[in-house]
Amino acid sequence: MRKVIAVFNMTLDGVCDHTAGIPDEEIHKHYTELLNQADVILYGRITYHLMEYWRPYVKNPSGEKSMDDFAQAIDKIPKIVFSNSLKNIEWESATLASGDLKEEVLKLKQQSGKDILVGSRSLIIQLMKLNLIDEFQLCVYPVVAGSGLPLFENINSRIILKLLKTRIFSGGSVILYYEPVRSVDNLDV
Repeated sequence: MRKVIAVFNMTLDGVCDHTAGIPDEEIHKHYTELLNQADVILYGRITYHLMEYWRPYVKNPSGEKSMDDFAQAIDKIPKIVFSNSLKNIEWESATLASGDLKEEVLKLKQQSGKDILVGSRSLIIQLMKLNLIDEFQLCVYPVVAGSGLPLFENINSRIILKLLKTRIFSGGSVILYYEPVRSVDNLDV
């Protein structure tokens, strides 16, 4: 069974604002490798539109290798977009989800292949509530945003995580790798 991995960037105070982080060459390389090791990434409408930023770099590279490599990787990986308002998608490697989140993810998990990434805050929260996330990879930037949208919001029950490992980048960012501790108290039945 494939793993569902929640992958997200946040500030030290838990804010998930793409403009607050300080991605560098090392972080771009990390995410390029991660995308190349997965079979699919799941997005909500808002994050999907944010990631479309990278599309022009495929045809018109920036000249910065790590950014251009990331653009190629994000362009290549199949994307499934969960949205109630989008009717069509222009990105060739993206499709709109045909079913609800739970049934789509359960179906993907049963298929053979590489991991399933989740790169959207709203989907991470929904999948947490459904106990369908197998691992969290949270990149914490050494920035205090002071305000903004928290990654973990509207979680109604305590979720215990076990630290698997960490990765420290030279710029001060840290990726924390966690897995949820599955217990009777944490399961929705």
